[in-house]
Amino acid sequence: MKTFLIMMFLLYAGNIHSQNIFEAFIKDTHDKNPLEGVTAIIKNSDYKTSSGKGGYIVFKNIPEGKYEISFKLIGYEENTLSVTIPAEKIYTIFLEEKSEETDEIIITSTRTSRTIDDEPTRVEVIEFEEIDEKSNMRPSNISMLLHESTGVLVQQNSAVSGNASIRLQGLDGRYTQLLKDGYPNYSNFSSNLSILEIPPLDLRQVELIKGPASTLYGGGAIAGVINFISKSYTEKNLYNLLYNQSSLGATDLSAFLSGMFGSTGYTLFSSYNTQRPADVDHDDFTELADSWYVNVSPKIFLNFDSDIKLSLSNNFSVQNRKGGDYTLIKNSGSGIHTYYENNYSLRNITLAEFEKILNSTSKLSFRQSFNYYNRDIELDDYTFKGDQYYSYSDLSIYKNIGYHDLILGMNFIFDDFIETGAFPSGTRDQNITTYSFYAQDNYDASDKLLFEFGLRLDYVNDYRLFVLPRISALMKFNNKFTSRISIGNGYKIPSLFTEDAEQIHYKNISGISNLDPELSYGGTADINFNSIIGDDFFFSLNQMFFYTYIKSPLILNYDSSEINYFSNASEPVRSMGFETNAKFVFKENYKLFLGYTFTEANADYLNPVTSMPLLPNNKLNLALIFEKHDFLKLGLEAYYSGSQILTFGNTAPPYWEFGFMIEKPFEYFSVYLNFENFTDTKQSNYKEVVSGPHNDPVFDDIWTHTEGFSINGGIKLKL
Repeated sequence: MKTFLIMMFLLYAGNIHSQNIFEAFIKDTHDKNPLEGVTAIIKNSDYKTSSGKGGYIVFKNIPEGKYEISFKLIGYEENTLSVTIPAEKIYTIFLEEKSEETDEIIITSTRTSRTIDDEPTRVEVIEFEEIDEKSNMRPSNISMLLHESTGVLVQQNSAVSGNASIRLQGLDGRYTQLLKDGYPNYSNFSSNLSILEIPPLDLRQVELIKGPASTLYGGGAIAGVINFISKSYTEKNLYNLLYNQSSLGATDLSAFLSGMFGSTGYTLFSSYNTQRPADVDHDDFTELADSWYVNVSPKIFLNFDSDIKLSLSNNFSVQNRKGGDYTLIKNSGSGIHTYYENNYSLRNITLAEFEKILNSTSKLSFRQSFNYYNRDIELDDYTFKGDQYYSYSDLSIYKNIGYHDLILGMNFIFDDFIETGAFPSGTRDQNITTYSFYAQDNYDASDKLLFEFGLRLDYVNDYRLFVLPRISALMKFNNKFTSRISIGNGYKIPSLFTEDAEQIHYKNISGISNLDPELSYGGTADINFNSIIGDDFFFSLNQMFFYTYIKSPLILNYDSSEINYFSNASEPVRSMGFETNAKFVFKENYKLFLGYTFTEANADYLNPVTSMPLLPNNKLNLALIFEKHDFLKLGLEAYYSGSQILTFGNTAPPYWEFGFMIEKPFEYFSVYLNFENFTDTKQSNYKEVVSGPHNDPVFDDIWTHTEGFSINGGIKLKL
């Protein structure tokens, strides 16, 4: 009997112990979807497990007592729960999503203030961390930031002055709409030199919309939109200073100030950049022009009350770039030393933005900008001068109605170019006035299916009415798989200011007359996947496909009378391809980025080779980053560009370029050192860039770096 009682007691005790379990379902805070792969650890014990299908997690055979259980998942904030075992219920644990290193990303280009995860339009965001990193490499402008982004090509237009344009999806730069804080002040004449005049220290993030994006910003956004978002004010005074020095003779000094006095916020950005002339390949022509650049940009934020906001700003910049014969630039010219290219530009942009919150579901916005741009191009035997007056006015109302976010608006654009120098064959002045009405509806059909419908009507003087529909869709299959698709139309009014014209400095080109607008349609589609592998490894992949068709493309013809002229080609331009972006994160300190772009762009009017010149079909970006916050940052980058067809049908070889960067932060400052292109890839390694007589040189197409290896370093203060 005694033995029987002991056995019954042990069986009862074992059964009671087996009931000491903890069960929970782990879900995302926002969409309530279950989360797999969440690591759960009972602190100060050996108990550890991970959530499986449906987000279910279980601990068995836990001794009675009080415990702290932590729940971890890469990309989410850690959550800790205090429990008493035996537990009386099955718990539901919610995890809050976070970005890897920054706050939640809010998209401004689509004007709905949605997070990037809920935006049907595919928007790529270059965050502040990456901007800050790239400012170590090229503090004077954003050319390096864009050059090292997947699917973006920075095309140098001049061998001796370094002028460049931005190309998306293999298309010429004129098909990409450049914005600063949502204002399209970089178009036509004022688009030239633009990427050489936007310093990165003033930027909070950069947003890229690839493919047609006409609803809010007009038909010129055929290849896409790049929106440079400035930093806003901070409640506490903030002072950022940067000093940089390059082995090739560049000196950069930038300052950003931010703060508040009363209810009024302010920012002030200023920079001064100089570059000594450099003849890297010793052919007596500059690869880096003798240049200086000054930028001053104050901004005031007036907060009258919680419902009314007004911001006023002015951006003033002036620069001078002189390249050409190195002996002439460095000392003085005589005999054969006579060739030079001098670019002087002055830009002043005044901005005003008013916002009135009407009620809890609607607001009224008014935007106004005025841009004056002056540029003089002076060669040893030729001068081109002009002024551009550009005004942009936009009135819109935002309204939320249930599952719909509506934007209705109108804008007026006045673009007037006046040539101030003499041209022997008539005027090249051009005035473009555009009246626009637009509507956009972001419709959340469900938690997993979101749409964006857009329609824009543009009436352009001397042309006609353009009707531009656009649709985007976001499909959320689960917390790992999402997909987006966008299609739309666009147009481009004929203009003198193309890459082909820029390369010959608008010399002997007749004015625009009796030409048709370029018309386009196209779209993008992508799928995004992310996953957790083990406890510390995060992986994401985005695969995007694109296609664009342009009817009646504008081309520059070279006439035997030496007066060049524009015409509409009878055959279209077509661009198609795909982009692959992958990101690997290990323990949040080690990051590997991979970007691959395949582009096939054809101009059917070219003969016999229809491939667009100066476009690598294959481009690969690789970056390996180690960063321990407030301790050290290391970066190793590699970039591959495939072979390119040149203007006259010959082929440029593929090439690699490499860079390495190190930055050491301290409490109030950091120091950095950057080894750019340390394998010294440059065009003169393959073939001479300049040929012909010294006083009448002929320059080859520029298809890679001309300046080669450089070292730069500096100090960044944050007070």
